[in-house]
Amino acid sequence: MKHFFLFVSLFFLSQVALGQEKAVENTRPKVGLVLSGGGAKGLAHIGVLKVIDSLGIKVDYIGGTSMGAVVGGLYASGYTANQLDSIFSKIDVDALLQDYTPRESKSFYEKRNDEIYALTLPFNNFKLGLPSGLSKGLYNFNLMSRLTQHVSDVRDFDKLPIPFLCIATDVETGEQIVLDEGILAQAIIASGALPTLYSPVEINGRLLIDGGVVNNYPIEELKNRGIDFIIGIDVQDGLKNREQLKDVTAVLSQINNFSMIEKMEGKRSLTNIYIKPDIKGFSVVSFDKGQEIIKKGNEKANEFIKELLPLRNIDERPTTFKVIKNDSIFIRDITFNKLENFTRAYVLGKLKIKRNTKIPMTQIEKGISNLNATQNFSAISYSFEKTQSGERLALNLKENKSNTFLKFGIHYDDLYKSGALINYTHKKLIAKNDVASLDVILGDNFRYNFDYYIDNGFYWSFGFNSKFNSFNRNIATDFANGIIFTDLGINSVNIDFTDITNQAYVQTIFAQKFSFGAGLEFKYLNIKSETLENSTPIFDKSNYLSAFGYLKYDSFNQKYFPKKGWSFSGDLKTFLYSSDYTNLFERFSIARADAGIVFEPIKRTTIKLQTEGGFAIGERTISFFDFVLGGYGFVSVNNIKPFMGYDFLSLAGDSYVKGTITADYEIYKKHHINFTANFANVGNRIFEHTEDWLSKPKYTGYGIGYGMESIIGPLEIKHSWSPETKDHHTWFSVGFWF
Repeated sequence: MKHFFLFVSLFFLSQVALGQEKAVENTRPKVGLVLSGGGAKGLAHIGVLKVIDSLGIKVDYIGGTSMGAVVGGLYASGYTANQLDSIFSKIDVDALLQDYTPRESKSFYEKRNDEIYALTLPFNNFKLGLPSGLSKGLYNFNLMSRLTQHVSDVRDFDKLPIPFLCIATDVETGEQIVLDEGILAQAIIASGALPTLYSPVEINGRLLIDGGVVNNYPIEELKNRGIDFIIGIDVQDGLKNREQLKDVTAVLSQINNFSMIEKMEGKRSLTNIYIKPDIKGFSVVSFDKGQEIIKKGNEKANEFIKELLPLRNIDERPTTFKVIKNDSIFIRDITFNKLENFTRAYVLGKLKIKRNTKIPMTQIEKGISNLNATQNFSAISYSFEKTQSGERLALNLKENKSNTFLKFGIHYDDLYKSGALINYTHKKLIAKNDVASLDVILGDNFRYNFDYYIDNGFYWSFGFNSKFNSFNRNIATDFANGIIFTDLGINSVNIDFTDITNQAYVQTIFAQKFSFGAGLEFKYLNIKSETLENSTPIFDKSNYLSAFGYLKYDSFNQKYFPKKGWSFSGDLKTFLYSSDYTNLFERFSIARADAGIVFEPIKRTTIKLQTEGGFAIGERTISFFDFVLGGYGFVSVNNIKPFMGYDFLSLAGDSYVKGTITADYEIYKKHHINFTANFANVGNRIFEHTEDWLSKPKYTGYGIGYGMESIIGPLEIKHSWSPETKDHHTWFSVGFWF
């Protein structure tokens, strides 16, 4: 009996203790985390979260706005503060703030568009518009989609590892929108769509912008959801004085802060632990100072250790996820909304993604960038939907309402001299997926270039091109193997060069990287000299019909001052017919190839290696299509090529081989000094004898220069010389080459 009473007593006491333990557990407050907006200053949230993680504090709910939504949403999805620190330390700051599209995502046509025009304006109903100046934020969306891939199937944010909500603003009504369901990446981006920097994000028919416009510190929303204890991190600015209001972002921030500062008095009183890092001197775009800002947040949070310690929990945080760079997804299907101006083949061709294939997220991002590069869509978003046998990639594409544009550019070089470029571009002129573009170049030498292209993606695309080129120049070749110069006892002649070329071609994508095409060309060539009226004033005045094929690839990250990538271009052209002004025509062919690679061995220093060559095939060729080398700063026409150390059109032959090495050092952002060495063998049929093209280069040249990247294109000065001739040449080039 005594043992029985002892057992009962122990059982009773254990139940009392257990009840007390449960009571303690039940009295633990639900901890909420409120993260304010503040652009780059919001990186201070990460510093505070590092302290929260180190103390083992379990967060029950997160509410954030703008940058607070970005950091809070990723933290809620399972990332630790240390992982977030690592992620944001590797972000491309320029891409974050601009509508960045990698150059390799663009077709050859799109590359050309971005690399000759300094200004593009919408032109609808004969009225000029203004560029929106807004980024679609696609880099940000791709980044958030990749980072939240592990929770891509979660549509209720309460079911994330940590429940989460964020705030956006309906730009049409000014209404506050609480985002607590849907696609996490899209909600985060909408909450941070800062006016003047990013375009509004459409969700459920509403156009949403930065939530900081209406509620930059969403504490009430957490209180309404039963959160007892609030840790608030506030990275908002106070009011600035006139000396601090020096740019548009500062002024806009000040306007927004008027109402926010007034509201913060009440919000602060509801906050149990209020942490406001000292981030004076940083702006909303100071992403390049991210580590300093994170440190400021960490320092401030350490001042609240005593207040935070009672919230410690022996339980670990919910499951965390490692940052996976190349996580692959099996794409079962691809769907998108109905489009008015573009076909399914066009969209899939740009994506370069096929159904029933496993591909890395990076390839999906490249596909989305390809679509963005077309500039045919004003908004692009996507999500993943689970199916029984993989994921469905669901795209939401909003077509650009503007389909007509006026574009402008300027250029100067020592061959074509000054030129002002006016372009008229019209999309959907005749058929879906098409674009028509006319360049007119006014200046010392009139030129034009007309393109019409129907882009069918993976399928065969069709195009037509017509261009007119002309220039006047003293040159050191007579297009007759030196016979005219010898007869007249001269070593140069002034020529008028005119070329009209019309091409019809088909093109497709080969191996998802190369552009492969073939077509027919009709050319009119007129080369004459007013200084040779007593002998042979006209060198050629003939029409030529030819067939051609080509293969191209270009992954340089930029055209003029690349830092990485490689390129290849090869073509074969067979001349089939000529009106034969000189009575010398026989069918012949010309083969050409050009390959280059760029790499950055040390920071800010790049090395570019390039090799090229070409040769004629046939018993008799037309010397007017010989390879002619010399000069710098111009766009090639026919086989006229740049070569440092020699004046324009100085070295000629029906075959050549050339190698170039360029070392470029970026002395500070967008300012370069560079050194170039090029070597060549040029002559007639040099490939028939190994010693003619593999021997020591017969022609060498060197150049040193300065270049600056500007809004109108590169501004360059080059000084070059050749040890063979002892001649020195200084060339200027202004603006994009066209």
